[in-house]
Amino acid sequence: MTEQPFETVGETRGGRWLVTCDHATNIVPPCVNGGSLGITPADMARHIAWDPGAAGVARALAERLDAPLVLSRFSRLVIDPNRSEDDPTLVMRLYDGTVIPANRAIDEAETDRRIRTFWRPYHTEVARLAARRSDTVLLAMHSFTPQLKGRPPRPWQIGILHAADDRLARPLIARLRAGGDLCVGENEPYGGHLPGDSVDRHAEAFGRPNVLVELRNDVIAAPADQAAWAARLAPILEAALADTGA
Repeated sequence: MTEQPFETVGETRGGRWLVTCDHATNIVPPCVNGGSLGITPADMARHIAWDPGAAGVARALAERLDAPLVLSRFSRLVIDPNRSEDDPTLVMRLYDGTVIPANRAIDEAETDRRIRTFWRPYHTEVARLAARRSDTVLLAMHSFTPQLKGRPPRPWQIGILHAADDRLARPLIARLRAGGDLCVGENEPYGGHLPGDSVDRHAEAFGRPNVLVELRNDVIAAPADQAAWAARLAPILEAALADTGA
């Protein structure tokens, strides 16, 4: 593999925020099963392979927040950077009804190769940029599907996820709900703490203020929608951070 497993944007920006996008792309590098996981292009376009729309929002938000940004350059089905190295879902064999043929019989050696080739370099870069200032604030940008197969529709346009350190999440949720036009989930559609996940690794472990933002991917499907959400969220994020006094 000759390409970097991550993309860094705005490294010299001076703001406190660091924006990450763990599931920015559905790329399967050629060194992984010849560039195919054995599933259809339609499945590779689904949320199982990446977070549709999240990268566009992350890029626009990072610019508005004067923040550096780190994006993955490999599909979450290659290996999931938002899992710990020992998580059983680090390499998914089945996701939302789709069997992943290239992962179905993956062995320890191949898992370790993917960790060394993709997972660790990505996290090394996030750690490097998080350490550039003593007062870094981590914003992890994700998106979620409107409905999992066989499950009820998800009503939230936006979910704010947090673990034990909720000092930024609380005022952010309050400000988002105050607008009156959004269904805002707290630790929805997922719980906000997974031991060893990206936020735990780069923020919770260091006492850094943090929040994980999930946007429903149908509301950020088009570039114009991504830009509009970034324009809306940036001042709310800044105000919520000011509310914390951190």
